[in-house]
Amino acid sequence: MYEELKNKILNNIHKIDFQNCIKISLEDFGARGDGSYDNTNIFKNAIDYCYQLGGGVIEVPEGVFLTGPIHLKNNINLFLNKNSTIKFIDDPKKYLPSVFTRWEGVECYNYSPFIYSYQAKNIAITGEGTLDGNCNNTNWWYWCGKEEYGWNSGLPNQNEDRRRLFHMAEEGLPVEERVFGSGSYLRPSFIQLYKSENILVEGIKIINSPMWCVHPVLSKNIVIKGVTIESLGPNNDGIDIESCENVLIEDSFLNNGDDCIVIKSGRNADGRRIGVPTKNVLVRNCEMKDGHGGLVIGSEISGGAKDIIIENSIMDSPNLDEAIRFKTNSLRGGNIENIYAINIKINQVKNSVLKIDYYYEEADVGEYDPTIKNVYLENIVSMKSTYGMLIKAYKRAPVEQLQIINCDFRDISLGHHIEYVREINFVNLIIEKQKLDMKVKNIELFNFY
Repeated sequence: MYEELKNKILNNIHKIDFQNCIKISLEDFGARGDGSYDNTNIFKNAIDYCYQLGGGVIEVPEGVFLTGPIHLKNNINLFLNKNSTIKFIDDPKKYLPSVFTRWEGVECYNYSPFIYSYQAKNIAITGEGTLDGNCNNTNWWYWCGKEEYGWNSGLPNQNEDRRRLFHMAEEGLPVEERVFGSGSYLRPSFIQLYKSENILVEGIKIINSPMWCVHPVLSKNIVIKGVTIESLGPNNDGIDIESCENVLIEDSFLNNGDDCIVIKSGRNADGRRIGVPTKNVLVRNCEMKDGHGGLVIGSEISGGAKDIIIENSIMDSPNLDEAIRFKTNSLRGGNIENIYAINIKINQVKNSVLKIDYYYEEADVGEYDPTIKNVYLENIVSMKSTYGMLIKAYKRAPVEQLQIINCDFRDISLGHHIEYVREINFVNLIIEKQKLDMKVKNIELFNFY
């Protein structure tokens, strides 16, 4: 099943090619790479010109090019040469007017993402240069409302706007009336590609994001390859794949303030309203350092997820909370199935190799029980963690069909904690722990070979 699924995903993904397209330089439009000149209109004019010609490659030369938001259009490849940096202006007013977006799994109008597309086809961000969000504790980051990111009681934060947005969605308020931006404090994503198709993000480095770093939404045919993401700010997820299908993420390095690679599909009522799962995702040959999780499913997962593979990857940091992590609850719900983790080397994680948590954030206060079925781990070697498996499901909605095959969990200080799984199979599982502790509760069909 795993190999068949992998082949199906690869057969459905087609990497776009700009080799025979016209090439223009940003300098031809008067750009200045001195780090202080505002190139916002330069980028816009270059993209409009290239779009009118039917598309092409816009080359960013060496230098530091300061700008506001960049909105990509059909058939455009934004190419960053080596030693080139696109640096984004730290004034939120530059990211107005508000655009149609998804914020923590809820549709609304908010500040423009730094790089944005809507209903575009054949778009790319490539090269060897750097995208610098220019975010820190003095501008966007303190909006999260946490002192470690620069907030104090004299500064505004996102908490009231976040609560108001979620309430609007639960009440069914039309998206057109969920307007934020000016006067509000919801940080945008760095790169958000919305309802777009045929996407390539390759080779670039991304640093200092306001929030989520690379965030395709309701998009198809996506390749993210050879990307370096180092952004340790609040909610700085590396790659968020939300309600997308046919996605390849490979040969990338992630060092993040939140989840490294995460699968999402909308939050609560809004996620169920849209009802589009993320499916057919292959992650391979990646390295994860700091973060809340290496590969994560959730928490905005109300539309569901299925057919997800991670293989041949490395996770290693005392600041990486979990290796493989599922997070949901009875408000989020979500049908999650066919998740494969194959050939993963874990040198160290802080908490657990596998965590499945039905009590994330609000815990068990809703009416939408999650479904997690067919989680398959094979050839996972972990050298150090607090737990091997930490699973907390509901008695009325157990995890189904958990298989741990040819895995080696070493130096586990607290053993395993498993609550409510229906059919769990351990085959050739090697466990080396400081303290032998296997706490299990209501496990049906527990097989240990």
